[in-house]
Amino acid sequence: MNRTDHGEFEAWIASVVARYEAPLIRYAAQWTGDIDRARDVVQDAFLRLCREDRAQVDGHVAQWLFTVCRNRALDVRRKEKRMKAITDHQAAMQTSRDAAGDRLLERHDSFEQIQRVLSTLSENQQEVVRLKFQSGLSYREISDITELSVSNVGFLLHTALKKIRERLEADGALA
Repeated sequence: MNRTDHGEFEAWIASVVARYEAPLIRYAAQWTGDIDRARDVVQDAFLRLCREDRAQVDGHVAQWLFTVCRNRALDVRRKEKRMKAITDHQAAMQTSRDAAGDRLLERHDSFEQIQRVLSTLSENQQEVVRLKFQSGLSYREISDITELSVSNVGFLLHTALKKIRERLEADGALA
């Protein structure tokens, strides 16, 4: 790799890190139960990306990163044999201490209510909802990451959103 290629590769890696680091940390934290372990998992995923042939991951870098991150987080969770749930709120507070803290506090009550409802869903439903709405991934990308069919991803999302809406309406959160 010559200097121009190296500089271009570094710029590409920097842009990928800037785009995916925070969503990957939130995602990994759901699996590891610990923000520091989640950061380690994400760092490992980015190191693996640096060793990967760019041509092999270009065009599907999100799926590749989330898949590597998921597999690594599951390995960590299995290895440590402990599950301490961390809420998205805690992960968001840790990853964005210096960014938009006031806006986060304003939405705290609504967020906590949605978190409570989300935690009542199955693990599969929680995962697809987070990948879709927190990470902005497509059904195909979620399918590739979770190894579920695209139609199953769609069904899980539809069912989860219906349950969330029903529970929020029952709690009077939606008017």
